[in-house]
Amino acid sequence: MQTGKPASIGTLVAMIALQEQLLWPFEQLLEVARDARKTRALFARVFEYLDKPVEITERADPVTIHRSDMRGAVQLDHVSFAYGGQSLRAIDDVTLIIPAGSHVAIVGPTGSGKTTLGYLLARLYDVEAGAIRFDGVDLRDLGFATLSQMLGVVSQEPYLLNASVAENLRFACPEATGAQMIAAAKVAQIHDHIAALPEGYDTLVGEGGFRFSGGEKQRLALARTILRDPPILLLDEATSALDTRTERAMSQALDALAKGRTTITIAHRLSTVRDADMIVVMQHGRMVETGIHAALAAKGGVYAGLLAGA
Repeated sequence: MQTGKPASIGTLVAMIALQEQLLWPFEQLLEVARDARKTRALFARVFEYLDKPVEITERADPVTIHRSDMRGAVQLDHVSFAYGGQSLRAIDDVTLIIPAGSHVAIVGPTGSGKTTLGYLLARLYDVEAGAIRFDGVDLRDLGFATLSQMLGVVSQEPYLLNASVAENLRFACPEATGAQMIAAAKVAQIHDHIAALPEGYDTLVGEGGFRFSGGEKQRLALARTILRDPPILLLDEATSALDTRTERAMSQALDALAKGRTTITIAHRLSTVRDADMIVVMQHGRMVETGIHAALAAKGGVYAGLLAGA
């Protein structure tokens, strides 16, 4: 009996090992099959996207404006827009003149249309009625290169390349010098953080910028836009991921940057727009109030209600 037990155990171990060896190829094949199904589904979505018609196109003979001739005047003339398949307009008959070099803030409750207005200004969508003009030229007539030079956008969720910090900054201005990059980073309140990294400006930001926090990515995106030096700056919730202290420091830097530049701020935090030359209040896609902070706060309207709920 004693001599049989070791043999029985050994046989059992050998059988288990053999079973694992036999099962391993099948498990591998199942894993390959699962990956193949995922890959087919992914490519199906990719090709479905690629097959969609391009909605934003450049006209055959686009208008070109030389950088030295750009002033930064913005005009919205009876602008209306509805997302595809929806009867309710996201933007409804908005008319607004933004003088070159001024700072205009666009605020409103959730769903008011302020973000959509930012999309239209960046020409991510084309207006359905009316027109948006930069320096008197309809956005639909401007060449893509000219529009890219005229407008710099810093969004709530900026995209960073899986490259070094320096390469991400130079993406906006390939000819930028090291000194120019540092100057832009200082304005955006991100230079000290970059300098403290082991490889400084040569540090890889990682896929999607995962090495940086949301606030740091926003400041990197702002530095990139500053480096391009556009005459029109669109800040779409650009300080939403910043803590109060950093936001205050960055606001001071933006005040200096905004001199001589048209700045359009789309904001949820009303503390960031108190000093704007004009505040535009949106509600249900329409422009319901305009004015400076003090006047709107005293009016007791929609803006005053936003302040009370802040």
